[in-house]
Amino acid sequence: MLERHELEAFLTLAEELHFGRTAERLHVSTARVSQTIAKLERRIGVPLFNRTSRRVELSPVGRQLLDEIGPAWSRIAEAYERAVAAGKGLTGLLRVAFTGPAAGQLLAGATQAFRTRHPDCEVRIKEAHLPQVLPWLRDGEADIALTCFPMREEGIVTGPVLVREARMLAVPAGHPFARRAAVSVENLARVTLLQVPGTLPESLRRDWAPDRTPAGKPITLGPSAMTFNETLTLVGAGEGVFVVGAHARRYFARPDVVYVPFGDAEPAEWGLVWSADGATARTRAFGEAALGLVQAPGVPTPAE
Repeated sequence: MLERHELEAFLTLAEELHFGRTAERLHVSTARVSQTIAKLERRIGVPLFNRTSRRVELSPVGRQLLDEIGPAWSRIAEAYERAVAAGKGLTGLLRVAFTGPAAGQLLAGATQAFRTRHPDCEVRIKEAHLPQVLPWLRDGEADIALTCFPMREEGIVTGPVLVREARMLAVPAGHPFARRAAVSVENLARVTLLQVPGTLPESLRRDWAPDRTPAGKPITLGPSAMTFNETLTLVGAGEGVFVVGAHARRYFARPDVVYVPFGDAEPAEWGLVWSADGATARTRAFGEAALGLVQAPGVPTPAE
């Protein structure tokens, strides 16, 4: 069987592909790492890493071992963390991001519920523009974020849906649609639809700015903007229309933009997302607190 220090040396070197950085992370000497890996390779009978004077890379057998051991080791570490959290209570720092004032209102309530359950864990809240959410999660700027769905992306975990709201179409105040009581998704074929930034997951882009109607009619796609306020400014300037959640009518009232309900669109959904590599007892506990909040009787959603 592999010893724990051997597993840690192998997995860390497989990630860093550098003996010096591996030694720094494990707080041991480079020679100790080299000796541990060499001993492990002798026991297995084949090299786990191919070494040259300039680079270190996994051998085929090393890659196979990593693929089989890595997920199991992650589950062990998570189980251990859950046990520690259960025994000692949650501590440390949780960085939570949100996109927009409606999400901020819901997040404030979830944070209060989380702090009541786990008073020893510090929570810091920070607003993000939509294109910043995934980079922040991957870079460690945020541990968890409340944002719109669908956010299907490799390495990103989505929690349960916390809020569903009707979709509306933001149109210029002088647009013919502004005088209607409702519009249809098929009407998008008659206008220019502003896009969400191309750096966002395809799942989100296709959901909020499709290139075809459900009947297959092509939709003309216009420019995109980095922020929601910038997008609404483009709408007011007549550059196009934009699909929004119903909360926009309450939080983003503008004289140059009218919000028209869809009569046939699927609801918009909001929830929590976090990095698969950054899943901790804190993120899971925050998700449970947020879900408990929205499921409590009589709790209004931000759009209400």
